[in-house]
Amino acid sequence: MTLELTKPFKVGPVEIKNRVILAPMSGVSDQPFRSLAARFGVGMVVSEMVASRQMLLDTRQSCRRMRFNRTEGPASIQLAGTEPHIMAEAARIAVDRGADLIDINFGCPAKKIVRKASGSAIMRDFPLATEIMASIVEAVAVPITMKMRTGWDDASRNAPELARIAEDLGIRMLTVHGRTRCQFYTGTADWDFIARVKDSVSIPVVANGDIRSIEDAYVCIERSCADAIMIGRAAQGRPWFPGDVAHHFITGQTRAEPNIPERWMILREHVDAMLSLYGVNNGIRNARKHIGWYLSGLPGASEFRNVVNNTLDQDVIFEEMRRFHDRSLEVAQ
Repeated sequence: MTLELTKPFKVGPVEIKNRVILAPMSGVSDQPFRSLAARFGVGMVVSEMVASRQMLLDTRQSCRRMRFNRTEGPASIQLAGTEPHIMAEAARIAVDRGADLIDINFGCPAKKIVRKASGSAIMRDFPLATEIMASIVEAVAVPITMKMRTGWDDASRNAPELARIAEDLGIRMLTVHGRTRCQFYTGTADWDFIARVKDSVSIPVVANGDIRSIEDAYVCIERSCADAIMIGRAAQGRPWFPGDVAHHFITGQTRAEPNIPERWMILREHVDAMLSLYGVNNGIRNARKHIGWYLSGLPGASEFRNVVNNTLDQDVIFEEMRRFHDRSLEVAQ
């Protein structure tokens, strides 16, 4: 354990309390999920990706994605788009609504995003990337960060070059997912390549991709030379996991995972918060994937998911949750 891992760090004037960040995940890292991860001790959370043009239209979805609870720590809002002036105006709106940092999305590999020449597609267009970053840096006074991949494909792993441009323009922190866009989530994240990005700049660099355990986190830090790590998919169904990694970084001690009753209390709290945020019907629809992740690997989980996936009656869902919890305790004993 290095001394740096035990300490907070700063992005401009904003202090991040530890070296673990929860990744922005569309359809996943909404306010209920972020609040849980924050409570378990992650250093910072980032909003779901917000489409800049939708923010200017003040859509219900964009407003909901910008909703932050101050218990979550610094409010980092991630913006996506292709029009520099629109993204700059969206950044102003986000800051007016309380954002402490603005994160620019140059990393999303989703086809519907790339088809619009947004997300990771912008890594193929340095002039546009430059204009977007410059416009946002000029528009607001809060620190601007940027998330990207190693490049578009193996023939164009240009993240170090884009990193240098970003630093010159005033970007204050970079996050690198250790895959190309064309890899999506296949293969293995290249933590060694992230070290090349770190070597190219003096601002903080955050490593992302394939950090599924505390051991992975230490190996990733060692190989990437990153200042911090970002955890995404490994937190699905385990909102406590990023905080567990942060706790180990700080203390060198391993926290016990929640037992079955504790896990069920967390799940119930999570579902309740989603119903409150989205309303019952949409809340249940959005909660289904989270329920599946929480129960993954437990006996009888597939049958339980079949029930949840075929009802919008919250009383039925909570009753089935109670029964599944009781059966899980019996099996554990």
